[in-house]
Amino acid sequence: MPPTDTTAAASAQRIEDALHQLSPYWTVWVLQTAAQHHGPVRMTDVSTALPFISEQHVGKRLGQLRDGGLLTQDRPRAPYQVSARGQSLTPVFDALSDWSQQHLVLGPVAAAERIEDAVQRLYLRNTTTVAQTLQERGPQRLVALAQQTGVETTLLSQRLLRMQEDGLLTRTSSDRPAPYALTPAGQALAPVYDALDRWTAPFAPGRSGTPVQAAVRTHTGVPLRPGADRSAAALRRSPAATSLGRNVPAAVFSHAPVPPVPLRANPAPQRSR
Repeated sequence: MPPTDTTAAASAQRIEDALHQLSPYWTVWVLQTAAQHHGPVRMTDVSTALPFISEQHVGKRLGQLRDGGLLTQDRPRAPYQVSARGQSLTPVFDALSDWSQQHLVLGPVAAAERIEDAVQRLYLRNTTTVAQTLQERGPQRLVALAQQTGVETTLLSQRLLRMQEDGLLTRTSSDRPAPYALTPAGQALAPVYDALDRWTAPFAPGRSGTPVQAAVRTHTGVPLRPGADRSAAALRRSPAATSLGRNVPAAVFSHAPVPPVPLRANPAPQRSR
């Protein structure tokens, strides 16, 4: 996706903005728990259902979801309710979950945790542009990729390193400087980007949606994003919840322990630009 293609660039911007809205950790958990009530829900209801999240974090996420238009609230201290905009995230969550299940090996994690993990891999600025450029043009070296994406080389190098850590990119050989190429997981992002692009359609007049495509099953053995182990033990004590999207069996939410994984200093980093 060359930077001169303004339509594609605008689409990548909308996709990354949508992912960034979902990127604060626990956002998916809180939204799906609110949706489980199928009606008005108070902060105490959400906090009780998610004992592994502090009440302060629950309140903060509810406020952010309200301000972002995914929840409604008639007046201060009134119950929250999932908005039509929030309900319309169903295809996005389904696409993220499908992509993760079919291309990442995470072990027994809850559906909401799987979606959170996928968002953390995809939301950083320029990730979408890089993935779409490599999908269209094939393997590229750093300088060529910088020219095609319009991203400064130092920032691009950082983003490419993170995408390799997240299982989206690889090098075509051990030689330096070998071209960067998408992994099977990176090559399979089209349905996720399509769902996100269609979800942003109300803010992009004239765009029409198409059905989400089915992904091809390819396991790459990519580990869970750092941060998931914080909730593994508490999740086993949490009541089952219904995923916003397709119904998820209770067993998915009350699973066996997940082996600890190293944490980043900041599991949900601020967006870099």
